[in-house]
Amino acid sequence: MALKVLVVDDDFINRKLIQALLKRHPDLISQIVEAENGSEALQVMRENPDINLILLDILMPVLDGKEFLKIFRSDPENSKVPVIVLSTDDTQKSTVFDLGAEDFIIKPIAEEDLINRIRYWTQNLES
Repeated sequence: MALKVLVVDDDFINRKLIQALLKRHPDLISQIVEAENGSEALQVMRENPDINLILLDILMPVLDGKEFLKIFRSDPENSKVPVIVLSTDDTQKSTVFDLGAEDFIIKPIAEEDLINRIRYWTQNLES
């Protein structure tokens, strides 16, 4: 099953780097959607209910990753969508897990690590 992934990061370069990395795995990732902050990400999720996975930054303007998680996880419909947090701030780990994130990866991101975790968290999704 090829995945539709939402990349949420306020940094344009980070989004492009993650996208380039994901595009090297067309067997796994079929489509990549972007959002610059949590507010935009919530809108994208409403418009794209077929998104299979979210890669989420924490520190963003408007609505940060923690606020996004609170709002996103408050809807039971969203419980099936795994969220992997990508951050430079290791101190946020337990907070984002408490808010419903499945995984936490410290930036800079190692491609193999990210792809392995994406495979792990999406292996049981129905096609």
